[in-house]
Amino acid sequence: MNFENWTCPLPLRDYPNIVLGHGGGGKLSAELVEHLFLPAFRNSALANLGDSAVLTLPAGRLAYSTDSFVVRPLFFPGGSIGELAVNGTVNDLAMSGAKPLFLSAGFILEEGFSLAQLGEIVTRMAEAARQARVQIVTGDTKVVERGHGDGVYINTSGIGIVPDGIHIGPAQARPGDVILVSGTIGDHGMAIMSVREGLQFDTEIESDCAPVADLVADLLPIGGIRVLRDPTRGGVASSLNEIAASSAVGMVIDDVSLPVNEQVQSACSLLGLDPLYVANEGKLLAIVAPENADAILERMRTHVVAERACKIGRVTSEHPGMLVSRTRIGATRVVTMQLGEQLPRIC
Repeated sequence: MNFENWTCPLPLRDYPNIVLGHGGGGKLSAELVEHLFLPAFRNSALANLGDSAVLTLPAGRLAYSTDSFVVRPLFFPGGSIGELAVNGTVNDLAMSGAKPLFLSAGFILEEGFSLAQLGEIVTRMAEAARQARVQIVTGDTKVVERGHGDGVYINTSGIGIVPDGIHIGPAQARPGDVILVSGTIGDHGMAIMSVREGLQFDTEIESDCAPVADLVADLLPIGGIRVLRDPTRGGVASSLNEIAASSAVGMVIDDVSLPVNEQVQSACSLLGLDPLYVANEGKLLAIVAPENADAILERMRTHVVAERACKIGRVTSEHPGMLVSRTRIGATRVVTMQLGEQLPRIC
């Protein structure tokens, strides 16, 4: 393919071949979407670039999302690729305010992969679907040659119904809005990394992999929710940068307010990582109207998956498109979009 035919190809010319960072949820991922996929597939539903597309049909509005899961290891403290494949897509649908209903499941299996392991993954997927109250209604299986598939990859797509009157999206944030997070950040990414690196702590770091659709459904009647985001790849930092860019507003967060488990913070310090960029799989960010913030936060904390929910910042008209953080010593630092991949293969 000729680069000259691409829209604004200059950023991509620096990377003529795919690198791991193109899948990391940071700047390289955004450039790939903006300069290759979006121009090629452009339509009004895709242009929103939310966690799921909202489609208006004669019978109502549908949310539709798809995701692929290539995590390594396949089993980790707190979950497996099976739970990720279900909860990841369920949560993406919930970020548009939708009630998730149906999933598809596509399996890419490597020749020689253990049937017992596959059975365990499928059993966990089925249980996760029951807990999320969705049905896996269609699927596909392909097998690739030994050495070409790393065991198993899974793709899931999902469909949900968006209630009337709900309009949530990444371009809805307004100055004065409050930024909430539903719990501790970085748990999933560091659970994966602690296994890979053999890190030992007094308490094992567990992934936060969980569905949040019921939480979202309970918050919607309160009103005032502008944006919901599932901060997976690229973590909280990348998600807030994306929202700031989409809404043309600034974001200010407070380092002291960020909820981080002690073991996660210790692991990040050992590995030289910032928890703001580490992936989550059972948390959400909510940008909400200031008059509704306290009620939403109180309701969040009644759910097991959001017991440690808290306010972490606000939306401002200053420095549009930029995320900044107030440090513990009172200084201000710019939190940029992650360039590449901080933690490869976390989902």
